[in-house]
Amino acid sequence: MSSFEFFAPCPRGLEEALAAELHELGHVAPLAVGAQVPGGVHFAGPWAAGMAANLHSRIASRVLLRIAQRAYRSEQDIYALAMEQRWEDWFSARQTLRVDVTAIKAPLKSLEFVTLRIKDAICDRLRDKTGARPSIDTAQPDVRAFAFLSAQQATLYLDTSGDALFKRGWRLDKGAAPLRENLAAGILRLAGWRHGMAPAVPLYDPMCGSGTFLAEAAQISLGVPAGVMRRFGFERLQGYDINAWQGLKQQALDAQQAARAHGAPLPIYGSDISGDMLIKARLNFERAGLPPLSLKQIDARAMVPPCAEAGIIVTNPPYGERLEVRGRGAGRRDDDGAALDDEYGDAGFRRARPDNVDAEFFQAFGNALKQRFAGWTVHVLTADMRLPGQMRLREARRTPLFNGAIECRLFRFDMIAGAVRKRPASDTSDPAPENV
Repeated sequence: MSSFEFFAPCPRGLEEALAAELHELGHVAPLAVGAQVPGGVHFAGPWAAGMAANLHSRIASRVLLRIAQRAYRSEQDIYALAMEQRWEDWFSARQTLRVDVTAIKAPLKSLEFVTLRIKDAICDRLRDKTGARPSIDTAQPDVRAFAFLSAQQATLYLDTSGDALFKRGWRLDKGAAPLRENLAAGILRLAGWRHGMAPAVPLYDPMCGSGTFLAEAAQISLGVPAGVMRRFGFERLQGYDINAWQGLKQQALDAQQAARAHGAPLPIYGSDISGDMLIKARLNFERAGLPPLSLKQIDARAMVPPCAEAGIIVTNPPYGERLEVRGRGAGRRDDDGAALDDEYGDAGFRRARPDNVDAEFFQAFGNALKQRFAGWTVHVLTADMRLPGQMRLREARRTPLFNGAIECRLFRFDMIAGAVRKRPASDTSDPAPENV
């Protein structure tokens, strides 16, 4: 059985979580997890390992198949490396192509020129071997080639995912700048949310927007593979193990069908100030084949526990407009008013505006947590490092995460009745601010 080397990029800060997830996929397909590097995890195995990672991973952004690696000094060295590869074994000149290049400390002057040279090498190779050159399509290509350049090494990959893996296929209306599904799934894992949790632990998002955390949590709880509703790039490559794929796909469809027939209500709850956003959330849940989830329109400052048992709160607060808007789905945008959305990165965060609206809101939100949610564990993702001070809470832990290029923190607050628990001595994460 042939073995291949793969690399799974992910949102920065979730490498350890992705490695643990890949380890768990060993029961689905033979898979050896390799090194974690900033922004991703290496792994190896047969074709089934790459297909299983595409289908089941909730945290990976893509799954890349390594084609070649070699030292380089110039663009010509990279052209020669690409020219030597047997691209004709993987795709034909009738298929469209896109090439992307990323680099860290590369000594070359222009990555655009490197991209052009790799594209030329692949096209020249196919023309020499087949008599035809593939067309370039940067929007919806059949095949995507990637190159990563370090200071001394060039690595060539073929993308086996197609569209980025956070595109699950169930989101009908994402609005502006939604939280990426794979970042949401990684945060849920950091919060301790797992498949088959027993006894069932409640999960609540009091600012749920279009329902990303809730949908991911429900699919995790029901064991529905992340990619059951979508197609993948490897299905357009030559030589992939179609028999193994048909078996994996059928298992995923069976899990999805079992979820649709699930009768008992899930202990997953959401609320939002915007009625329009809740409509979008319900449509997303229906599209994802999930049983009905409990949603309420309510200001987070007036929230109350949705059930008698203490559980987990996970939320990604908006900033600015939506905090004061009822019935509108206003989203987060950049300073030019454009939606923060990029297929190849993760959704951006607008940094909190230093105005009284946000400060007053989060102080009231913190008060609601202290007064009504004793025993709950609260996880808040934000790019605003002032948030614990605004909420008048001391965090139990702060985990650095990156949403694309934006540095964020996942703050955890342990809501202990009558006291704020001190930081464990073994906690090596960022130092906490003083209580306010």
